[in-house]
Amino acid sequence: MNKIPYGVGVFFVALAAVVLVDQSAVASGAAGAESVTDRINHATEPYDSMRVSTAYELSVKTVQSKEQYQGGDFKVLARKDQISRFRCSVCHNDKPVLIQNGALFTHGDVKLNHGLGNNQLTCNECHSMGNRDFLVDKEGQKIDFDHSYQLCGKCHFRQKRDWLGGAHGKREAYWAGERVVRNCTSCHNPHSPAFATKMPATYSLPLDE
Repeated sequence: MNKIPYGVGVFFVALAAVVLVDQSAVASGAAGAESVTDRINHATEPYDSMRVSTAYELSVKTVQSKEQYQGGDFKVLARKDQISRFRCSVCHNDKPVLIQNGALFTHGDVKLNHGLGNNQLTCNECHSMGNRDFLVDKEGQKIDFDHSYQLCGKCHFRQKRDWLGGAHGKREAYWAGERVVRNCTSCHNPHSPAFATKMPATYSLPLDE
């Protein structure tokens, strides 16, 4: 009697196991849940993507937006958790500053380049002088850092409209399920929001070449 090599034997055993699993899956599918096509054909209500849960939990903090889009409520990425020295009132208070060059030490990395020509913004046009833990608009209304899009939209109203509609910005979760989008400051540096000019790494050759 010829002996079957060990490697060949292992291969056939594995192949048999795969066939048995596949057959059991087919049998359970035939007797169990409907197919996607069946669920579509038997649907009695319009599809609502908001009922679909996201496939994973986001590892970053989100907050409920104070705005709405055409689909209703949505969430944005929180901002305050990303500010290393928040709360600002720890330093910006009535206590005397006892160190030299405190502003240079804490804010020396800030390069303010927001606005064109003589319309360059200053710190106090966005930061509340009465409470540094908040932003402020031209009407003196305080705005939470987590909802900085409310301040950005005062000037960049066209971009805010596109952001609400989904044409501007980036979504953090899947296309279905709860809508979670990036805040303005998730992509743009609030002190210097313009992106540097960048040429594409690759390009398509003209069709006539």
